[in-house]
Amino acid sequence: MQIILKQDIENLGYKNEVVKVRDGYARNYLLPRGLAVSATSSNIKVLNENMRQQAHKAEKVLKEAQTQADKLKTTTIKLLAKVGENGKIFGSINTVMLAEALQSAGIAVERKALSIKDDGIKTIGTYAATASLHKDVKVEFQFEVVTE
Repeated sequence: MQIILKQDIENLGYKNEVVKVRDGYARNYLLPRGLAVSATSSNIKVLNENMRQQAHKAEKVLKEAQTQADKLKTTTIKLLAKVGENGKIFGSINTVMLAEALQSAGIAVERKALSIKDDGIKTIGTYAATASLHKDVKVEFQFEVVTE
């Protein structure tokens, strides 16, 4: 039986993909749970139209992510931290602090999309981080930790 998946299913396929499965699996599991619809000619036409519209939207989102990545590369990010003796920071710098600093610089990036190269930053200095702005756009940028 041919079906159209409504969401990603591990070991079967991705959302909006037409796959062939056994009749019992489709009728007893996928269709009743709303994970898929049968691949009739009308459903395939609807799928093609939706994919065409999503391609246009995805292109726009990709362009926005690319411009945000260019802006992120050129912006100098400084994080203020309380520093004790020997240049050690009280606590450590994490992605939450980095996301707040980016927000104040005018760049909206989710905390979950950020990853800092050095875990547990505890001294002042310059460090590298990576932002995953889109599945195709990942940008590495520098930020500086300075004393308050």
